[in-house]
Amino acid sequence: MPDTSIPVIAIDGPSGSGKGTISQIVAQELGWNFLDSGALYRLVALAAQQQRVSLDNEATLARLALHLNAHFISNAHLKTELTGVEATVTLDDRDVTRELRSQECAEAASRVAALPEVRVALLDRQRAFRVAPGLVADGRDMGSVVFADAALKIFLTASVEERAFRRHKQLIGKGMNVNIPLLEQELAGRDARDCGRSIAPLKAVPDAVLIDSSNLSIKEVVQDILSLWQNTPFKSQTLT
Repeated sequence: MPDTSIPVIAIDGPSGSGKGTISQIVAQELGWNFLDSGALYRLVALAAQQQRVSLDNEATLARLALHLNAHFISNAHLKTELTGVEATVTLDDRDVTRELRSQECAEAASRVAALPEVRVALLDRQRAFRVAPGLVADGRDMGSVVFADAALKIFLTASVEERAFRRHKQLIGKGMNVNIPLLEQELAGRDARDCGRSIAPLKAVPDAVLIDSSNLSIKEVVQDILSLWQNTPFKSQTLT
């Protein structure tokens, strides 16, 4: 059972807002653990593809989620200043890190994440990442559902145009051929699914701090979050 006295910084937001990279850097700066919750849904989608399971078969997908043979291998030794270090992810002992970042996998994960049974199946697995000295959790319902008692909740957003530009740059750098208008369309569609699903919809909870990163650098957002953490009541209590 995870220790609820262990601090959590929950960083939620739409796809392409930069929360993955920023969450990793914040975790590295604090020396904390990191949870990329989206990777778990991508893993379920990828496992379904490999086992030829329909993305509409909720019960079977939930069973896949419960029994995922997946591991996250830290690459923290590769850290450079202001660069998030992506963990190596394995599924059934095979490196699937690159496959998880494809647009096809992202779209499939968005569909899988809308299924209540899958979300319930992954809940305990996500909460198990809460180990000392602390956790930075990146996702869409980290502050609203998974870690509703998080010491600091951030809702990180950016305009669709800016998010599409960032994703385009990222995918081109990985040798993938994509165009910005299509990315904008896909992001808008994913936003609609994430915000409109019946269970754990993407939303900024009342006690979350809203940060619009459209015109901010990674360094600026990281510093804002670290400053907010330094001034949280939880942080103050640990110093007394």
